[in-house]
Amino acid sequence: EESQHTETVFRDKSGRKRDLAQERLEQRLKDEAQAERDEQYARWGRGLAQDRQQQQNVEDAIKEMQKPLARYIDDEDLDRMLREQEREGDPMAEFIKKRKAKESKDKKEKPRYNGPTPPLNRFNIWPGHRWDGVDRSNGFEQQRFARIANRRAVQEMAYKWSVEDM
Repeated sequence: EESQHTETVFRDKSGRKRDLAQERLEQRLKDEAQAERDEQYARWGRGLAQDRQQQQNVEDAIKEMQKPLARYIDDEDLDRMLREQEREGDPMAEFIKKRKAKESKDKKEKPRYNGPTPPLNRFNIWPGHRWDGVDRSNGFEQQRFARIANRRAVQEMAYKWSVEDM
């Protein structure tokens, strides 16, 4: 009768008693750390810039919702929005375009390539800060594309020859 009410003793491979409560706690902490790590990687996978942009869009929407429906002439946001719009036939539009171009020119840009036309590459990347324009391949891609173009030309010539007398 005494053996019916006793707790089961769990042992590990070496024969020592296992502390199940401690193991559950450790497993829960490990699962929480894994979930946090997964959330971090998921956030990185979505894209940090996209997250910031989405957060900015939400903040802008909340800001717009807090404004009254009827906006008056002294509303600064409305005034700024109307000033930034470009209208057809605006005599000052050229001046504003020049000013915006000058402002955007002041921003740091990556240097552009100004040399001779570079060899074509698979990704259509112009030389610059990402690529120096030197073709370091062994020529396999050019040969492959030349063979494909040659095969198409031969097929087209054969087709034209076959339908020539029709």
